[in-house]
Amino acid sequence: MPECDRTADYESSTSRRSRLRRLVNRFEVDRATFYAVSARAWQVAAGPVSMVVIALWFRPELQGYYYTFASLLAIQGLVELGLHVVILNVASHEWAQLSLEPDGAAAGDEGAKTRLAQLVRFVTRTYGLIALVFVVVAGVAGFLLFRGRPDDGVNWSAPWLTLVVMNGGVVWLWSRTAVLEGCNQVAVVHGVRLAQAMTGSVVVWSCIVLGAGLWALVASAAARLIWDVWLVFVKHGPFFASLRNTSIGESNRLDWRTDIWPLQWRVATRAIVGYFALNLFTPIIFHYHGAAEAGRTGMTWTALTALEAAAFAWMQTRTARFGMLAAKREFAEFDRIFRRLTAVSTGVLIGGSVLFCAAVVLLNAIPVSLAEKLADRLLPIGPTTLFCSGLVLFHLPKCQNIYVQAHKQDPLMLPAVVMSVVIALAVWWGGRISVTGEAWGYLIAVGALYLPVSTLVWNWFRHRSRDEG
Repeated sequence: MPECDRTADYESSTSRRSRLRRLVNRFEVDRATFYAVSARAWQVAAGPVSMVVIALWFRPELQGYYYTFASLLAIQGLVELGLHVVILNVASHEWAQLSLEPDGAAAGDEGAKTRLAQLVRFVTRTYGLIALVFVVVAGVAGFLLFRGRPDDGVNWSAPWLTLVVMNGGVVWLWSRTAVLEGCNQVAVVHGVRLAQAMTGSVVVWSCIVLGAGLWALVASAAARLIWDVWLVFVKHGPFFASLRNTSIGESNRLDWRTDIWPLQWRVATRAIVGYFALNLFTPIIFHYHGAAEAGRTGMTWTALTALEAAAFAWMQTRTARFGMLAAKREFAEFDRIFRRLTAVSTGVLIGGSVLFCAAVVLLNAIPVSLAEKLADRLLPIGPTTLFCSGLVLFHLPKCQNIYVQAHKQDPLMLPAVVMSVVIALAVWWGGRISVTGEAWGYLIAVGALYLPVSTLVWNWFRHRSRDEG
């Protein structure tokens, strides 16, 4: 090939890479975001496959138990009391003075390393207790809900108990993964999350096709637990060993009362009321309208929350970076990144919601047996559109929450608590009537109350923190 042709090909290739890089930069995609978004994208793409598999191998009642199981597991966020968020933000402030050595050990300012080591020891013990509480509370809650139902011919007790115990192990390891994210190991953590999502989907599909029924969820939890064990004890074993071997004296100690508790009690309060506001959609329908209708609600809500989680990945993967920027008081850069990421993540969520609603309409319009069966297992377009709109509006206060907690403060706690109670009551009141009533209650509470109040408080906090800086 002539030299001029090779030069032209090289310049063309370089130009394409440059355009791709500019596009990636415009959408604020780094390696951690790529993994996080890929994990959510996998869940979104795997969702239709799961719907088909469940529709073909589960009868409607079994589908209802399947998604109600998944909703009740959110109790783990309730008993964890939001400590994961606190750990991440506290660790990020210490990590601003530390770095990772080639051998995987933590190195840098001794005071920061001592406080980080103390944090790891505190959260490891605390999460052991949290995991135990989760197993007891979730196990009892499930038995109380399912035992009161008429006999649907579903063997739920053994799978439920095993699933709860398995997730107890996952909850215990949250303490270590939160520290890793706070120490800016976000790319590795979300790489494992991607592997968990892919492995979990394949395991669930295989188990359902083989007739395992509700045990498919147990197998998926086991796969997730194995990945977390590898991440903490194998991949980052040297990191935690270096902190475990750090002596903690009286100087430079982490003060729980001033460094953790002021943010923890606020986040914990939000977590308690937030659970009842955001995770009872399916159980409420299960209680008032039966397993089949709960199955349709659960399948739709699971798909929509997967979309929202995919969009929120742009914000979530920057939590440690936000904390470091706040600690260094680099507010201009903080605001620039936050504004762009909020715009990108909200745009992604709106686009995904439109596509999902279009898919629901299409499934109801296609005269094919499989499409008709899938359409029957999802909610109609009316309540689906209402839930989509509510999630888009709810996404913005979530972004604002990331912003304020990066400062190790939470002025949005009181509005979030009050609004979560209002949302829970609206969802319960509407859910007694129908799924559409439940969706209307959610949308009105979020759009008319939560978003305006949260935005006012966030804007006040932003200006106050800059004035103080």
